[in-house]
Amino acid sequence: MQHEIPRAELGALGNPMAEAVEACVHCGLCLPACPTYQLLGEEMDSPRGRIILMKEVLEGNLPLEEATPYLDACLGCLACVSACPSGVRYGELITPFRLHSEPARERPSSERLLRRLLLAILPFPRRFRLAATLGWLVRPLNHFPPVRRLLPAPLEAMLELLPGKPPAAGPLPEHVPAQGERRARVALLNSCTQQVLAPDITWATLRVLTRNGVEVVIPREQGCCGALAAHTGEAEQARACARRNLQAFPDDVDAVLTNAAGCGSGMREYDLWLADEPEAAAANTFSRRVVDVSVFLCGLGITPPPPLTTPLKVAYHDACHLAHAQGVRRQPRELLAAVEGLTLLELEDGDRCCGSAGSYSLEHPEVAAELGARQAREVLATGAQALVSGNIGCLVQLQAHLRKQGGDLPVYHTVQLLDRAYRGE
Repeated sequence: MQHEIPRAELGALGNPMAEAVEACVHCGLCLPACPTYQLLGEEMDSPRGRIILMKEVLEGNLPLEEATPYLDACLGCLACVSACPSGVRYGELITPFRLHSEPARERPSSERLLRRLLLAILPFPRRFRLAATLGWLVRPLNHFPPVRRLLPAPLEAMLELLPGKPPAAGPLPEHVPAQGERRARVALLNSCTQQVLAPDITWATLRVLTRNGVEVVIPREQGCCGALAAHTGEAEQARACARRNLQAFPDDVDAVLTNAAGCGSGMREYDLWLADEPEAAAANTFSRRVVDVSVFLCGLGITPPPPLTTPLKVAYHDACHLAHAQGVRRQPRELLAAVEGLTLLELEDGDRCCGSAGSYSLEHPEVAAELGARQAREVLATGAQALVSGNIGCLVQLQAHLRKQGGDLPVYHTVQLLDRAYRGE
C-alpha cells in the first residue's frame, strides 16, 4: 500500500525530498549518464532505481537496511541532474536522505571506524598533514605482497592515492590587496585537503585574482566547508561547519570564492543543511554568494596572459561538482582559451565521474578504481601533455591512475595554468 512521504516528520527537508521524488517520471534517460549503472548494470544502482528505493523507505514500505547498499554506492556526482529532462533535483534528495537516515543506520564496526577516522582527520589540515606524511613514509611497504595482503582495502586505496610527500606550505595572509586599480573584493575559502596536498592552487588563485584587480580576504576563523560530513550523513558536523563559516566570512565582499568544486557545491547547500535552524535565512543569503573562482574571473574579465613560451596541449576534465552540481562548464574553458599557445583537448566522456567523490574512493575502492582507470585511459588517448580540472579530489585521483598506466602527466588546476602563463613559465 502506497503512502505519501511524511513531510512533516522530515521537517524542512521533507518538501525538497518529496518534490524531487514527485518530479521523477521514471523515463530512464538518467541511466546512461550514471557511472555506477554503467559499471554495475543494476537498476537499483541507477538514479531512477535509487529514487524508487528512497521513496519506498520514506513511505515506510521498505526497511532502510534493504536500500542502503545501493544508496551507499551512489557517487553523488549528479550527472543524472544534467541528463534529466524533468528537472529532478537529485542532489536535494540524496544528501537530505543521508542526513535523515544515517542516525538510524546499523553499520559494521569497520565502516563506523573508517568514517569516524575520515571525519576526524580530513577536515583538519594539521591532522591530515601528519596522516599524509606518515602514509607517504610507509607507502613503499604497500608494494610487498605480504604487507599488502594484511592491509584493509580503504587503507591500501588511501596509500595509493597519495601523490607524494605533502609539500611545505606557509600560512596564508588574511588580506591580499589588489594590484593596480581595485575592481572587486572577495573572500576565499581555503580548502582543507588542498591545503595539504596542493597548497600552490590557493597561492596561484591569489596571484591570478590580485593581478586582475581583485582584493582578497582569507578569514582566519574559517573552517572545513562541511561537504564530507554532509555527504556521509553526519548532519551535526556538517551544520557545525556551516555555522562556523557563516560567522567567519564577511558580508562586505562581492562574492565568496572557492577553488575546489566539492567545497563550492557543499557551501551552496548550506541553506539545505540549515533549513530547520535559526540560521536558515543567513544560510540562504550566504549560499547565493558562493561562486567558483572560474565563474568569478570569467564574469569579471581577465587581462590576457602573455603567450606561452612553449606550446602545451592539455586535456580538460569536468569535475562533477562543477559541471553537474553547479552547472559550470563554459567558464573554465573560456579562461584557458585566453592563453595563447595552449591547446585544449576534450575527453570523450569528460564529465564522467573519475571515482574520487569525497571519501567514496576510500569507502568503495574497487568501483572508484575502475572509474579512475577509465578516465585516465581517456586522458592518455588524447595525446595531452598535461591534465587540468577544477577540483583537488579529481586531480589526485586522476594523477594516481595516470601514474599506474605509465602516463605520469602533470596535473593542474585551471588557475595554476593561468598563473603559469602570467609568470611566463
